[in-house]
Amino acid sequence: MQRFTVEGMTCAHCKRAVSEAIKRLDPDAQVRVDLGSGLVEADGRLDAAEVRKAIEEEGYRVVSG
Repeated sequence: MQRFTVEGMTCAHCKRAVSEAIKRLDPDAQVRVDLGSGLVEADGRLDAAEVRKAIEEEGYRVVSG
């Protein structure tokens, strides 16, 4: 399980955008996004650097993970 703290997520659209960005890397990945804490958890065949890049390409800032 990989964990990332992400800034800038505020709504259901943000949650969906981040989830879909990660699932494009691994369609079978399990993704959990908590808007309140900014925590994104992803479990699957994922490279942390690629996940970070995918999230940031959606316009959000990864501050840890």
